[in-house]
Amino acid sequence: MAGSFGYAAAKYDLSMAIGELFVFPPIRSAPENATICAPGTSSRYQIHDGIGRAAMHPIGLAAALLYDDVA
Repeated sequence: MAGSFGYAAAKYDLSMAIGELFVFPPIRSAPENATICAPGTSSRYQIHDGIGRAAMHPIGLAAALLYDDVA
């Protein structure tokens, strides 16, 4: 989504199409209990908006692993 690019109404469909090319297929093929990790806020929203899966920030994942609380 590259920052606010995909939030603009005129670019939303393009953002989702790009997600379908590179981001969404491997996540769809991952097990439902797989932890999805994405560093960018817009990337996490694109994943959620595009395929309804939650993604964690890498720091959140590291903290969860350190404290044995993986989502």
